[in-house]
Amino acid sequence: MSETEHSYAVTVTWTGNRGTGTRTYRGYDRAFAAEVPGKPPIPGSSDPAFRGDPARWNPEDLLVASLSACHKLWYLGLCAQAGIVVTAYTDTAEGRMTEEADGAGQFTAVTLRPRVTITADSDAAEALALHHRAHALCFIARSVNFTVTHEPTIVRAGE
Repeated sequence: MSETEHSYAVTVTWTGNRGTGTRTYRGYDRAFAAEVPGKPPIPGSSDPAFRGDPARWNPEDLLVASLSACHKLWYLGLCAQAGIVVTAYTDTAEGRMTEEADGAGQFTAVTLRPRVTITADSDAAEALALHHRAHALCFIARSVNFTVTHEPTIVRAGE
């Protein structure tokens, strides 16, 4: 099978200039808007630990959300192909980042904790096993240099 390349273009615009730019470290907001034509903008900022706005998405939130969403999308597709009927899916994902003394840092791990409800006639063991396949196929998980684990819970409807 031949490779197919996909391209993703996002415009990130800093919106936090209070009138004096970055003249001082405390004198500007970390606010930004991430935009793709035809989609609602995502209001962003830095993490509140780095002088950001807690009401806005930060890059760390977006990374964890991307890993969670990618896993979910692969998982649901695999379940549909396998005849497993998923009726609900919620993931309480958590990322861990280490900050070094000089301010640099990196993610060290992300744990996905999907809670999946399937119909009573669906195969729970196969539903559980498909999380491993989804992880192996997830574009985002395959692209990061830290461990991404999953701790799924499978619930049969009516149980």
